[in-house]
Amino acid sequence: MRVIFMGTPDFAVNALENLMKSRHTVLAVVTQPDRKRDRGVVSPSAVKVAAEAHSLAVLQYEKVSVEGIEAIRQLKPDAIITAAFGQMLSREFLEIAKYGVINVHASLLPKYRGSSPIQWAVINGESETGVTIMKTAYKMDSGDIILQKKLSVGEDETAGELFDRLSVLGADALIEALDSIEDGTATYTAQNEEEVSYYPMLKKADGLIDFNKTARQIKCQILGMTPWPTAYTKLNGKLLKLIKVSVTNGCGKNGEVIFADKNNGFVIAVGGGALAVEMVQPENSKIMLAREYLLGHPVAVGTVLGE
Repeated sequence: MRVIFMGTPDFAVNALENLMKSRHTVLAVVTQPDRKRDRGVVSPSAVKVAAEAHSLAVLQYEKVSVEGIEAIRQLKPDAIITAAFGQMLSREFLEIAKYGVINVHASLLPKYRGSSPIQWAVINGESETGVTIMKTAYKMDSGDIILQKKLSVGEDETAGELFDRLSVLGADALIEALDSIEDGTATYTAQNEEEVSYYPMLKKADGLIDFNKTARQIKCQILGMTPWPTAYTKLNGKLLKLIKVSVTNGCGKNGEVIFADKNNGFVIAVGGGALAVEMVQPENSKIMLAREYLLGHPVAVGTVLGE
């Protein structure tokens, strides 16, 4: 099968690498234009770097459905593959290829439609998630399901760690699905609209910790916000990111420091329990152990975070 691959971040790289090892032929790679990334430096997407390493033709458009549709049509692909591409596609674009647009989505659709399914699954404390290979329809993440693969979410697994595992799972599932499409054995199952859930792209504001929530809810928020955009609060008037915590016993006013020791870190009372803080990142500083933080930033028992 002759395909065009469209993707942008690290999540999509494994899918492209698998395609290069498969029986299918990659005609070209489409990715987002180079952007300002770390420290404002303009740099290419992870997919562009991977594509150029394989000497593949790379096309970049702000709006591929407008600027690139004729160039894509002239390549005459059998299918167009998308994985975290980051642009909505027009109805006309979806009809270019014989087999349409095939998408790799990092959730078990119809649950977790939207642009941040991995993070929200962790934030919501899901014990299971997976990937869906679907035929893209005009409505976001609503197309027919071709293949799904499941995996368990670890109790202490961060969104970043889950991201890596789902990237590998999605890459393997993609090849299996493409083989079945080409062989004529693929099935297309409509999504159950009654089971749909939608979650938007995460914002920095989603990281603000509400200490009225339970210890497990806050721990899941922190795991889901790692490595980005990071869960945070304020301590003594300064921003403090919480990087790693564990659920423990204790009681007090929600957000109150009920234990603090420079050799062991500190414990915060929350709704229905407490959290032992293990790793933090102070404002304008690096990630460090909580006990290291206390050496330079003494915290008195009774201090209330978030105020």
